[in-house]
Amino acid sequence: MNKPRSFAAVAVMALGFAAAITWVMQASSGASESGTTAAAQPALTVAITTPRSAILPIRIAANGNIMAWQEASVGTEANGLRLASVEVNVGDVVQRGQVLATFASDTVSAELAQSRAAVAEAEAALAEAEDNAQRARELQTTGAMATQQIFQYITAERTARARLEAARATENTQQLRLAQAQVLAPDDGVISARSVTIGAVLPAGQELFRLIRRGRLEWRAEVAASDLEKLQPDQVARVTLPGGGELEGRVRMIAPLVDVSTRNGLVYVDLPASDGARAGMFARGEFELGTHRALTLPRSAVQLRDGFGYVHRVSEDGVITEAKVALGQTEGDRIEIISGLDPEARVVASGGAFLGDGDRVRVEQALSLSGRQP
Repeated sequence: MNKPRSFAAVAVMALGFAAAITWVMQASSGASESGTTAAAQPALTVAITTPRSAILPIRIAANGNIMAWQEASVGTEANGLRLASVEVNVGDVVQRGQVLATFASDTVSAELAQSRAAVAEAEAALAEAEDNAQRARELQTTGAMATQQIFQYITAERTARARLEAARATENTQQLRLAQAQVLAPDDGVISARSVTIGAVLPAGQELFRLIRRGRLEWRAEVAASDLEKLQPDQVARVTLPGGGELEGRVRMIAPLVDVSTRNGLVYVDLPASDGARAGMFARGEFELGTHRALTLPRSAVQLRDGFGYVHRVSEDGVITEAKVALGQTEGDRIEIISGLDPEARVVASGGAFLGDGDRVRVEQALSLSGRQP
């Protein structure tokens, strides 16, 4: 009697276990279907844009130093004089002929006075010699004076005239030395260096100042040899200063030589007067060569990673495909797309960094940034 009861209990337990397994499998199947449905739902709502044709300038980028157009070395011509005063300092704007420094001229003035006295003495001696020579000439025809004596008076006249000329030359030399006691600016410009000390006794030829002639500066841009033939005198160059300011210059000259180590050539660009530019600055710039037509996208539509550009294309059913593109120049808030994208492609306008291949998105039902319906 116990056996039938045990078999019945086992059968009931088996049926209950089978029912539990069936319920678990149905629940798992329902959860799987629910997850698949959730994954198929769009993750984000995005705006799209398409490439737009635009006219962009053609530019050649370059780096280089800002230097003085020409520098003048201002030195002393007077020898062995003491420097009495310095009238200018670095940064001063000077005019041609302006006094920059003065040497003590007491010694030169005394020597000049002595030379003038010698000239006066020579003039008196010449006057006497001329009178004697004139009387001798008048007596030459009468025979009252010996011929040798007449020639002596005439020779004395010539000697006195020569001595007067020598005295006047000495006087001119002393006048020149006195004038050299003042150091004058050779041209308009800006003092860029000063190497003098008041009280120093300097030899002739010693440099006192350096002068940037007319205050003119130039940008010496280093341009690759392959790009030199694209440049011509009078082309526009935009130079960006270290402080962020920008100057518009013009090409004055292209150097005839290329550096054998860097394979770059120098292009000399005249710069306008500016308070921000200084000789010796390093600056970046661009040469404008013309314009060309190109496809562009908003900068927000392009993601930069590892030096490459990526965009996120949107298919008709809202699936994202990441595409690698070649980028060109940037103009304002748009960037040039050289290759890797069709003109009719639909691209995520912004927020692409949060998307990946295969993601599904919902497209805003509004005009895209290019002016077309998505």
